Amino acid sequence: MLDLQQLRKDLNSVVAGLARRGVALDVAAFQTLEDSRKQVQTSTEDLQARRNALSKQIGILKGKGEDTSAVMAEVGGLGEQLKANEEKLAAVQELLNIFLRTIPNIPRAEVPEGKDADGNVKLREWGTPRAFDFAVKDHVDVGAGLGGLDFDTAAKLSGARFSVLKGGLARLHRAIAQYMLNVHTTEHGYTEVYVPYMVSGECADGVSSLTKFKDDLFKIEGRELYLIPTAEYPVTNFVRDSIVKGEELPMKFACHSPCFRSEAGSYGKDTRGMIRQHQFDKVEIVQIVHPEKSAEAHEELTAHAESILKRLELPYRTMLLCTGDMGFSSAKTYDLEVWLPAQNAYREISSCSNFEAFQARRMMARFKNAQGKTEMLHTINGSGLAVGRTLVAILENYQNADGSVTVPGVLVPYMGGTTRLVPH
Repeated sequence: MLDLQQLRKDLNSVVAGLARRGVALDVAAFQTLEDSRKQVQTSTEDLQARRNALSKQIGILKGKGEDTSAVMAEVGGLGEQLKANEEKLAAVQELLNIFLRTIPNIPRAEVPEGKDADGNVKLREWGTPRAFDFAVKDHVDVGAGLGGLDFDTAAKLSGARFSVLKGGLARLHRAIAQYMLNVHTTEHGYTEVYVPYMVSGECADGVSSLTKFKDDLFKIEGRELYLIPTAEYPVTNFVRDSIVKGEELPMKFACHSPCFRSEAGSYGKDTRGMIRQHQFDKVEIVQIVHPEKSAEAHEELTAHAESILKRLELPYRTMLLCTGDMGFSSAKTYDLEVWLPAQNAYREISSCSNFEAFQARRMMARFKNAQGKTEMLHTINGSGLAVGRTLVAILENYQNADGSVTVPGVLVPYMGGTTRLVPH
């Protein structure tokens, strides 16, 4: 959520910042709400001043032994008006809160302007795509050949956009997640956490706009609970309605969880395979930091996600997203895109974002600074990595002409020494 004081003090810069995202702030609606607030506050101040004056008058009258009933009756009437004003002010402030919660974050100055993914900027590439001397198969055919990727059974169980993994492929999927967790916790300084797979609407609205993106979530029937689209939702909410000590920062968490997404609006896209499913696994990494450290922490977290791709020896590129392709809450986002030879293209495998104080303000997540004053925290998160898409990348990049798949070296210990998955 944007800072209300920033809108009041520097509305033009907010309008300009949002315009870079292609978002037109409804200035008239904001001004109407602000005018209502000012009117109520001015009225309240006048009533309080009148009540104070009358209270003094009552004291003077009592000192003279004169009748105070008429003046006291007026004071009583002022009290009723003040209570009514208090209710009016609360109503206006709630409308302001609702107004603010549907406005996206302002991009950082270095974020390139653009309308969509075509405006994203490639920052770097790592690795050289493998040259195959045989016809490359996509992950669906590779997985089917191994006897471990079953979409027909998944469809019988749950419908489209689900998969069943079996045997060595299921073990490889588990190995990927375990490896990522071990690296992030033993080398990168994250604390492993396990979280509920359902969160309240309040939690969901803390990291993004529930009003805007409710259709992207799966809601539990009869309960005010939603299946998590990413572990970012519960983990970031650890600090909701909290004031943490400055010395506790940075807070760094790694969480492996399933993710559930309705994929509303994506019909017809990536219908084949595991690229876009209703359920998939991720290892999420989250940092909660001092505002002065968030830009640095964003770079660090992104490097942590990149290190997994390097260790798996999967070619990838790092993209700086433009203003038109960023998420609602983000001030700056890097996408990591892994090379998929069957598509002859790079596809997103991790999105690493700095939200600055946007989420913290929605959650009232604060800390005590060195001067003892309360400030909003900054939050950063990213996939470190998406497990299913990592499996897809391994199947395609490590496939062999005989239909087998070589297990990346760093995963062999997690596979009980298995170095190859062979067709069944």
